[in-house]
Amino acid sequence: MACIVMKFGGSSVADIGKLQHVAGMIAAVKSQGFDVAVVVSAMGKTTDNLVTMAGQITARPPRREMDMLLSTGERITMALLSMALHEKGLAAVSLTGSQAGIITNDRHTDAQVIEVRPFRVQDEMARGKVVIVGGFQGVSYRRDITTLGRGGSDTTAVALAAALDAERCEIYSDVDGVYSADPSLVEQARHLPELSYPVMQEMSTAGAKVLNAHAVQFAKEKQIAIYARATFSPGRQTVIRRFTPGTLPGVIAVVSQSRMTLVRIDGQDAVGIFKQVAAVLEKERVPIKEVNLIAGRRDRGASKVSFVVAGDGVYGWEKIRTGFQERFGEKITFEEGLAAVSLIGEGLNRNNTTLLRTLALLSRNGIRTAGVTTTSFRISILVEEDKLEDTVRSCHRRWVSG
Repeated sequence: MACIVMKFGGSSVADIGKLQHVAGMIAAVKSQGFDVAVVVSAMGKTTDNLVTMAGQITARPPRREMDMLLSTGERITMALLSMALHEKGLAAVSLTGSQAGIITNDRHTDAQVIEVRPFRVQDEMARGKVVIVGGFQGVSYRRDITTLGRGGSDTTAVALAAALDAERCEIYSDVDGVYSADPSLVEQARHLPELSYPVMQEMSTAGAKVLNAHAVQFAKEKQIAIYARATFSPGRQTVIRRFTPGTLPGVIAVVSQSRMTLVRIDGQDAVGIFKQVAAVLEKERVPIKEVNLIAGRRDRGASKVSFVVAGDGVYGWEKIRTGFQERFGEKITFEEGLAAVSLIGEGLNRNNTTLLRTLALLSRNGIRTAGVTTTSFRISILVEEDKLEDTVRSCHRRWVSG
């Protein structure tokens, strides 16, 4: 029997009424003869509330204990949804990530899925049950509960869909797919009915919140089509799948991410200092991105290294930063209050036209550029955070909406 994996985000299961609505949606799919596995997030702002409570106790909570705490949110949702399905006459069973066979490394608070052993899920579906899995969580090889970081329920859903050889993976949230910009910032944002895996992955990496970047990577590797839909307003959707080579459409979306910090290291020993800083950040589970290293000539010596830290989801960043300043003094500097605005599309960097025209556009609008990074599918520009909205609107008007 064909299998469909359905994932519901926190806004879709925020209260009992919404849980009952979701139960009705699941029942409708089940009635069509599909095996159904459901992945759920914590209800509403549950995860945020748990993080706040931990912060009232300590600025740097132990990561293992944060995983134990945060994993409880999804367990509440899955049990209540199972009860709602039973009330509709459907056999259902709730499983934690570990019970569902989600095996991860032991990197607490941002673990990576390394294997899915869905035997229990398959057994329960063979008995005719809807299987409800707590997203965002798994179990390490040390048998510790782990969590997958923000948006990790998407990863759970796609990894499970791949392991079950599902027909498709449906991701439900409060928006009906992916847009060319955040509709709350740009009224003219366009709905994008379909996207390729690489473009969606770049959008997610650059700050788009509809899908998790690791989930898209899983889908790309296993060729699982993802359908991004709205829970309460059916109709439009965005399908993420493999595209055959074709024309290069240029910029199709403008994505932003706030609360960015640009870290600079200068001096003859800049490379050595960077290695020490990176080792500390790895130990503290602080991800870095957009690393630029310019090694000095042997006869002159001075080197420069820069990288970016995204403030979201970093526990105890203030204390970590203070430690670096005390240790390395003026050799390391931190520019806070930045945001990244990214142009997304295929073939953007086949020449320098898009980059140069964008930099000129920002200059005309009095927007300072603090840094630039490019990939095959993305041009990212660091700007001051209070210029974020102006930058997004200007870039979208220039490159997308015309």
